[in-house]
Amino acid sequence: MPSPIDIWLLVFPGFVLLDATGPLQVFASANDEARDAGLPPPYRIHVIAPGDGAVTSSAGVALVTAPLPRAGVRGGTLIVSGAGTADLPTGASAEGRALLRWVARAAGPAARCCSVCTGAFVLARAGLLDGRRAVTHWQDVATLRAEHPAIDVQDDAIHVRDGKFHTSAGISAGMDLALSLVEQDLGRAAALAVARRMVLFLKRPGGQRQFSAELLAQSAEDGVGARLTAWLRPRLQQVIDVEQMASACALSVRTLHRRLREELDVTPAQLLAQLRMELACQLLERPGMTVKQAARRSGHGSEYNLRRAFVLKLGVLPSEYQARFG
Repeated sequence: MPSPIDIWLLVFPGFVLLDATGPLQVFASANDEARDAGLPPPYRIHVIAPGDGAVTSSAGVALVTAPLPRAGVRGGTLIVSGAGTADLPTGASAEGRALLRWVARAAGPAARCCSVCTGAFVLARAGLLDGRRAVTHWQDVATLRAEHPAIDVQDDAIHVRDGKFHTSAGISAGMDLALSLVEQDLGRAAALAVARRMVLFLKRPGGQRQFSAELLAQSAEDGVGARLTAWLRPRLQQVIDVEQMASACALSVRTLHRRLREELDVTPAQLLAQLRMELACQLLERPGMTVKQAARRSGHGSEYNLRRAFVLKLGVLPSEYQARFG
């Protein structure tokens, strides 16, 4: 049998508990599946932190950790947990600089280097993600993009692989990432067995946009985006063109495009489509709502148009979304 794969999970004070324990349980469940089949466990799991001992999460629950290995994590998989923005290590303190230097050194000989949620900021601050595709929690996408413009930040993926670097979206997406690593290591059947044991999707339908409570259009509390959003919401069933939107904001079409790009990085048509998609999702979550009714009331007009919009934006059919969230 091949040697076990070392999983090195890095935490620091204030880490998000599920960012750490979710992926750990995926690998532990893979070990359980192997034992049940009379096979040796495929993974060795290590929880590490600067220093050692108990490290307390943002939930108040602590994990017992080992110190950062001096020899690094050669040949293993390094996974960096996320935390609240204020708890993420930065170069502003000696401790933060030391941790970022260790991450940068450890990533070189590691077989894989991964992050969960805002753990992507740690990889980014260690200089590991420049020129690569990456993802983080939908609430922190804009911050990561602004702080590290050299990174190709994806705003909807559940997890992203770029070479040996793997990043994942918010919190529970760390389990999706871990399942993908199990599939990579042990094959689809093994990953499916773990997903079944944990009552998870092997591959979650859609992107993280379907789980966010707000759309980009709602991120600005004032300005043209907010005014246009307020004007559009009661009119989503109507046929609306960009000239009408510009007139409602007392702007020229060109100025409206420029202002929305500056504020929200969307075009007027994209903002309208996002608001209609948001409304369609809300409608499909209501008891007794049909896809045809949701299409008409959200301004999509027909079931075909609604299906096409869902597949393009969320990667799932309206009926699949309704079955899951209705």
